[in-house]
Amino acid sequence: MSTAEINGITIGYDDTGAGPPVVLVHGHPFDRSMWDPQVTSLTGRFITADLRGYGSTTVVGGRTPLPVFAEDVAGLLDHLGLDEVVLGGLSMGGQIVMECYHQFPDRIRALLLADTFPRADTPEAQAHRRTTADRLEAEGMIGYARENLAKMIAPYNVEAMPAVAAHVMTMMASAPAAGAAAALRGRAERPDYRDLLTTVTVPTLIVVGRDDEFTPVADAEEMHALIPGSTLVVVEGAAHLPNLEQPAAFNEALGAFLRG
Repeated sequence: MSTAEINGITIGYDDTGAGPPVVLVHGHPFDRSMWDPQVTSLTGRFITADLRGYGSTTVVGGRTPLPVFAEDVAGLLDHLGLDEVVLGGLSMGGQIVMECYHQFPDRIRALLLADTFPRADTPEAQAHRRTTADRLEAEGMIGYARENLAKMIAPYNVEAMPAVAAHVMTMMASAPAAGAAAALRGRAERPDYRDLLTTVTVPTLIVVGRDDEFTPVADAEEMHALIPGSTLVVVEGAAHLPNLEQPAAFNEALGAFLRG
């Protein structure tokens, strides 16, 4: 692992392989290890970092809006001297990627949007995120992790893939509660990105697990309709984390996209 001092925090990241850089942004409440099946199996240069508040990166409490996460991504690109990258993210990571495209589209040569959605939260969803944030700070991550494991990965995969289930559970349970809560509060205030997606001019791959409850296939289809020339891949036998549940299928789609 390497570290970088960016925007007043210390970011932990990995930079492996060679070739045109691909930056992958993890979701909530995970860390950069969620991308291990891609980094270890696909050919190329992959950069994965822990977001502020997660993993080995500095924990910042309170509220972390998506623009702040995007500024951290830009800061890491500056630190690494990267003018242009393929940028991808899953779930919250995908929404951070959308904010990155809003802030610095000229530095993005292609997009990966996995198991995410572009709409702003409803008032009810905002209230739920804030209540959950308060709960995480009060109770810690264990209860939240147990409740959400069989939604993050499909219930049938919890039984069939114990190693994957253990990895996902470990990431969630070990996430710093203050950082995860700050991200939830900031995410509740995010804008609607649907208009932005209609302006995307770079190649875009949209991937979703067939049985994703958090971001159903309909959300991916909506993004596919909004982004001109985008490619949509639905991964069978997976829920919210197809890159972990069905890494071969996910890697086949991403590898073909990158080669293209």
